Amino acid sequence: MLSPVTQTQTRAIGPRTETRESAAPATAGELLDLVRSGRASTRSQLRALTGLSRTAITTRVSSLTSAGLLLLGEELASTGGRPPGALVFNQHAGVVVAVAIGRSRSQLAVTDLDGEEIASDSRDHEVGVGPDELMPQIAERLAVLLAAVEPPVLGIGLSLPGTLDSLRGLSIGSPVMSGWDGVELAPYLDDVTHAPLFVGNDADVLARSELLGRSAALDDVLVVKASTGLGLGIIADGRVLSGHLGAAGEIGHTKVDAAAGLQCRCGATGCLETLAGGWALVARARESGHEVGHLRDLVALALQGDPTARGLLRDSGRELGEVLAIAINLLNPAAVVIGGDMASAFDFHVAGIRESVYALAAPLATRDLQFLPATHGDRAGLVGCAALALDHVLSPVAVDARLAAAG
Repeated sequence: MLSPVTQTQTRAIGPRTETRESAAPATAGELLDLVRSGRASTRSQLRALTGLSRTAITTRVSSLTSAGLLLLGEELASTGGRPPGALVFNQHAGVVVAVAIGRSRSQLAVTDLDGEEIASDSRDHEVGVGPDELMPQIAERLAVLLAAVEPPVLGIGLSLPGTLDSLRGLSIGSPVMSGWDGVELAPYLDDVTHAPLFVGNDADVLARSELLGRSAALDDVLVVKASTGLGLGIIADGRVLSGHLGAAGEIGHTKVDAAAGLQCRCGATGCLETLAGGWALVARARESGHEVGHLRDLVALALQGDPTARGLLRDSGRELGEVLAIAINLLNPAAVVIGGDMASAFDFHVAGIRESVYALAAPLATRDLQFLPATHGDRAGLVGCAALALDHVLSPVAVDARLAAAG
């Protein structure tokens, strides 16, 4: 079995996993990637794709089977599995942990190496809670989830709202999570596991969840997190783009003329969130006499037919769509995916988005544009956190480093 050793021997690493620059895959880790992605399922296919000799393929495959990452068809044939000679990625060779932390809720999960959930836990927490209070609780909950898990923990994917420093594993710019900036998160989990920690923005991990569940034909997608706050994940050519400092997609705090003078929870004025964010919608609903404590309550009212709730969600979409239209003109996505709490009222919210986008974006940019709900629903954040960890721990370089350490 594998041990949770990474190529950097640290608890957190950068947003991009190192890849080997070569015309054809050659290392054991790169062969595993070919099998895991479905591009190869036999030794002969690996030889055809890489140009490696039979002996080289046999040696590398043997190291992967010894580590438990690959299974042979002979081992599965007796249980109705693949035919002899087949190579099968072993999704049960380890697990990863997913931790999605929001302003009012934290979701935890343990998944196998295909991202399939083994155990999970979701709980609301007080708005404004700091890391010293919440992270020890998360550690305790993770310990319970992992108590019955046998495979080794290879990595942890953790998301927060705002901008994160993936090298140090901490938040550096969250306008809504007071007290979290500059606090290293890995030490809170030391008593649970020493697996490496990988951190990401909540909208970015939402985008990663789409890469696990969408057709490969949708390689260029904008993924909106429409919840208490607003964020945007960007998928270009099948990769999540985070930007120079990891701050790409912070649309919620884009200044818009219609919000001039309105106070935002980030401390500034004029942000899009003051018109379209879930927290602003809840405040307006209360002003109109509705007893709602959270955006999820407002969404529930909309689904029950409340005209005020439906109108607020459509208005939110209309305001958001004005900013999205600019991003659509710039990036020409094939689809806009809506996730977060507002996605539960997809039709009402997207009606407003469509209205603004089709009025303001270029005709060519919207000609084939699709609007889609998040593939994984309210579990999308967890799926994305698992994908964040898997992208790192199963990268060819990381796999090769673990094989070398184990050898």
